[in-house]
Amino acid sequence: MKKKIIAILFITSISSYSQTYLKFNAFTALALMPNIGVETSIGEKTTFSFDIMASFWESIDGKKPMKFATFTPEIRYNFKEKYNGFYVGGHIGFDTFELQKWTYWNKLPTWYETGMGYRIGATIGYNTKLSEKFLLDIFLRGGWHQGYYKGHYNDGTPGSYENVKNWNKSGEWLPYGGGIMLSYKLN
Repeated sequence: MKKKIIAILFITSISSYSQTYLKFNAFTALALMPNIGVETSIGEKTTFSFDIMASFWESIDGKKPMKFATFTPEIRYNFKEKYNGFYVGGHIGFDTFELQKWTYWNKLPTWYETGMGYRIGATIGYNTKLSEKFLLDIFLRGGWHQGYYKGHYNDGTPGSYENVKNWNKSGEWLPYGGGIMLSYKLN
């Protein structure tokens, strides 16, 4: 309970002293993967953004699981002015997943993975004001993802498809985010 009260006070204090926007990704909502966030001013041309995206799909086709959650805190630098024009951002994020790697879809259709990972990367985007209270944030995000997972079969075969003691590891450069955020100014 203490942590919730502290979090509420922190968010309230940020929003009362700076420009703060609540954000909703219209692009991922169409795919039934909610992506919400908050962005607040921390300097003359810098902002702090935090967003969460999740997919609760048990499966895409009845066999391939597609559940994940990503948490992305990011510092953004705006070239023109905050919340207007081009910006770049840097982030370190965390994710959890139960899904099948896209490279396995045809090659190894009975394999899937459960695990967690971290992402280190960059975002490029563009903000355009729609009105005094609303703006559009169009962005693309990518970088290095390091995953730690355990492999399973989705056809009822018991056990793991791999022979590792703790976690298997997989790292790759990926585009892993993007869309169009509709943002609402709180103050």
